[in-house]
Amino acid sequence: MIPHRTTHPHRHPRVPRVASAVTTLGLGLAALAGCKSASSSEGGIPPKQLADAVHAALESDRAIYTREVVNRLQNELGVIKASEHWKEDKALPLPAQMFRMGAELTAQKEAGLHYALLSQWPISRQNQPRTDVEKAGLDFVVKNPNENYYASERLGDTTFFTAVYADKAISDACVNCHNQHASSPRHDFALGDVMGGVVVRIAQR
Repeated sequence: MIPHRTTHPHRHPRVPRVASAVTTLGLGLAALAGCKSASSSEGGIPPKQLADAVHAALESDRAIYTREVVNRLQNELGVIKASEHWKEDKALPLPAQMFRMGAELTAQKEAGLHYALLSQWPISRQNQPRTDVEKAGLDFVVKNPNENYYASERLGDTTFFTAVYADKAISDACVNCHNQHASSPRHDFALGDVMGGVVVRIAQR
């Protein structure tokens, strides 16, 4: 267990809702988080167990989208590309964009669950760590890619159980996007490298 820290509240910009896959995942996670989840003393799921379960679902969903949709259709078959300007280009959203849209939709359910994909080397500044726990968590998983970081933090009037998980490059689509992007602060990622971290927050009730 990593020592708990206290941080200050912050907000992430909103993005538009898209795609039934994101909607389905967001609704499922919101329902999961609503089951007296944040306090084991109330007979609910212990927050660490819940955070790990949420991350497992997020990781699986993102891996399938990255490998079977983006990598297959763009890199293997050349049918359609993925683009950060996916609406204008009539293209696929990037995996990170798909992830963020699901996170925004889940947050709108106000079920006490929040998650984000952050990085020490973000292409977009909105994906950089802001709180002390986010910064410490990302630093920890980069140095310890097979371990998770757990902490407690106070954001506004709410105390959260916060977990950070290593986000590794799982396909050529991930590596090429970051290495070739003009706004990327790092251009030497390889398959298997930790590119950032998934932050999962469970509101304590």
